[in-house]
Order: sequence, then structure tokens, then C-alpha cells
Amino acid sequence: MTFSSKNIAELNLLLAFDLSTSRAGIKIHKTASPDDKEAANSLYDKGFTSQIDGGYLTSSGITAAEHVQSLYMSLNPSASK
Repeated sequence: MTFSSKNIAELNLLLAFDLSTSRAGIKIHKTASPDDKEAANSLYDKGFTSQIDGGYLTSSGITAAEHVQSLYMSLNPSASK
């Protein structure tokens, strides 16, 4: 079992959310890479975000982002987020 490149793009996008506040969303602009646009669309389709171009995390999106950020910090203990 491995992560696909699509999964990696989704994980990276989930890392972009600031979990210290529920008032901070993200916006994927039309100049974003195709991978970022596809990841944003996929996260929306899965119910993790409120908008097709980012928006805010839903409750399941918050849970997913918490897991992603925890895994990132476990793999990169010297990194500060």
C-alpha cells in the first residue's frame, strides 16, 4: 500500500490549513497548479472542505487535517508548524 501522487497533493493541502482557529480557510486561485486544484476538488468531494476551491474545513476535514499534521510532526520532529 502506498500513497498516490493525488493523495500526496491532498495531504499537502490539508497541511496548509491553520488548525489553531476555525476562522482561517484557504483559497485555491485559478493560477494554482493543476495538482492543487484537483486536490482541492477531491477534498471537497470527500466532504473535508466547505468549498470546491478550498474554503473552510468541515468537522471531518478538521479530523483529517489533525491526523495529517500529527503524522507530519512525527516524521519531521525538528520541524515547526
